[in-house]
Amino acid sequence: MLRLIRNGTLEVNEWRIFDNSSTPLPGDEANWMVSLATWTDNFQFLQKRKHPVGILIPPDAEPKDILSIDVSHMNHHPIAFIAIDFPIYTDGRGFSLAQILRTQHGWTGELRAVGDVLIDTIHYLARCGFDSFLVKEGHDPELALKAFETFTVHYQKSYRQPIKILT
Repeated sequence: MLRLIRNGTLEVNEWRIFDNSSTPLPGDEANWMVSLATWTDNFQFLQKRKHPVGILIPPDAEPKDILSIDVSHMNHHPIAFIAIDFPIYTDGRGFSLAQILRTQHGWTGELRAVGDVLIDTIHYLARCGFDSFLVKEGHDPELALKAFETFTVHYQKSYRQPIKILT
């Protein structure tokens, strides 16, 4: 099912979250997302992979933990994207983490919102720096695409503009 909004289009999400309960690291295959803790603990191994990984940041991550990621490797291989988890749509910590990544850490790569990503929050997520969105199951991804057109005027000029949808 097409639930991933990326580059203004809908895509199938092929990424899976690695659960390190049975092995410490995923195999060197495409489309693995690892936790921030797994990335931090195993950076020296993960940076040697043929296939880049996504990093999943929990909503309770401390800014110092995010800022400890080696910036020299952030905007290219071995990181495919950074995802921030929204366990419930009312949890706004991910908005702040996105701003920290974009403004203080200089992350220019893909920043993905995952979890309880609702149609009503898509526009605001984009304003805080997210550029890809895994729409929650049960929500209409086509309507989520239209959410970028919700507002045409913004007062906060310092925030990134939402992606433009080509129609």
